[in-house]
Amino acid sequence: MTGFTEVADRVWVSRREWYDVNLTAIGGDRGLVLVDTHASDSAGLELAADLRRLGAGDVVAIVNTHWHFDHTFGNGAVRAAYGGDVPIHAHEEALAEAGAYAGTVADELGLGDPRAGEVLATAPVPPDHTFSSVALLDLGDRAVELVHPGRGHTGGDLVVSVPDAGVLVAGDLVEESAPPSYGPDSWPLAWPLALDVVLSMTTGASVIVPGHGALVDRAYAEEQRNTIGIVAETILDLAGRGVPRADALAAGEWPWPADGLRHAVDRGYEQLPRGARRLPLI
Repeated sequence: MTGFTEVADRVWVSRREWYDVNLTAIGGDRGLVLVDTHASDSAGLELAADLRRLGAGDVVAIVNTHWHFDHTFGNGAVRAAYGGDVPIHAHEEALAEAGAYAGTVADELGLGDPRAGEVLATAPVPPDHTFSSVALLDLGDRAVELVHPGRGHTGGDLVVSVPDAGVLVAGDLVEESAPPSYGPDSWPLAWPLALDVVLSMTTGASVIVPGHGALVDRAYAEEQRNTIGIVAETILDLAGRGVPRADALAAGEWPWPADGLRHAVDRGYEQLPRGARRLPLI
């Protein structure tokens, strides 16, 4: 058993139980592109061992869909397993965010997580190849596209497109096993627009790999985009009516449980465009 399932031609996904995170390997003549590396050195070593058992080639590039530890803290272990010089690709803002939010990882760990110690013992290895808009990875017989669709789950989200296989790896811009996660680094008003770009890169036949949970299709991603849009519209409506930020969570009619949207409201009020505010807002 490798923990990986082939979901399209030479595209394998491993849904890991810890954090229910998806890790994706994309194969070509020149080797494998690995999208995300899990949450610790130990998890990265487990991942590298699974990739060896897969037998589809060496990892020649690592891609981080965003900076969060559950997607990136395996970077160092995977890189070391393949000789120590594998390039790590990410959006330029993801690199900046990794530095800015380095001290918050302990706060993000799940309550009572039995593996918290190994996360905190991991020295993060940041990306060393960044881009601002679009990048292309050449696997010889296959091109892998990295696209920054805009701010959403974080400021440095990217998606990975494998056009010839009809696969799009969406990171946490799309989630299946729980409502989308709005954290203190999220961009709730911009997120729907980022998903519009993501949807423009898919067809009805596309396989979409969410950051967490089961694979989804375009219809699922469209529905989630619309619901994320309702969150943004609700924030704009409340602010436009002068509802104070402190009262907005209780005043709104939300499509998901309100206790998971506190950061969405706080961040949304911080990011209000000029002209969208009416006093009082504090």
